[in-house]
Amino acid sequence: MKIMLRAALAASVIFCSGLPAAASDSRQPGDFDFYVLALSWSPSFCMEEGEANYQQCGTKRSYGFIVHGLWPQYERGYPRECYTFQRRVPDSMVDQLRDIMPSAGLVGHQWRMHGSCSGMSQHDYFHTVRMAWQKIEIPTELQRLEPHQTISAGAVEDAFVDANPGMKEDGVSVSCSKKLLREVRICMSRDLEFRSCAELERKACKADKLRMPMPR
Repeated sequence: MKIMLRAALAASVIFCSGLPAAASDSRQPGDFDFYVLALSWSPSFCMEEGEANYQQCGTKRSYGFIVHGLWPQYERGYPRECYTFQRRVPDSMVDQLRDIMPSAGLVGHQWRMHGSCSGMSQHDYFHTVRMAWQKIEIPTELQRLEPHQTISAGAVEDAFVDANPGMKEDGVSVSCSKKLLREVRICMSRDLEFRSCAELERKACKADKLRMPMPR
């Protein structure tokens, strides 16, 4: 029974995250292979979960794509929740990130779950997050939306590849939920160069019609 329960829990991690289950090995923080930059489409998040996040969804500021996180990855699996003395992200650092990560809860959670495994200090990790964000050109067609517009997952991926020279077709994938575009995930080397990651692409959303709610 315990073995079956553990298997069910592992399966739920794969289903919910869209990524392979976290690896359990002896590697230390900073020992990883590449990053996934996860960009969340904020209007979809707020439509489904907005009541739980006033800082992102309840203010007058309108967000489109934001940074969900910059996740250290192994070629198979990923580390998470590594030990660190720096548990709480200072308010001053949170405030500097609000243009790309609008919620203090989001910043803190991403540090504990993923940034702690980067081998960097909080300052250096979030500096790297911003550098990764600045490398991405958001496609123009995804910034000029019409009400009730639908788009295919493949078209979203193609738009990012076309707008970002060097981005690999198998290095970008879409995450969806209830026919809503939720995230675009982009694979980057440790030097923040675009790279392939076939494992991520295999688990991508393949829906033909996704809604992209308009920013308020």
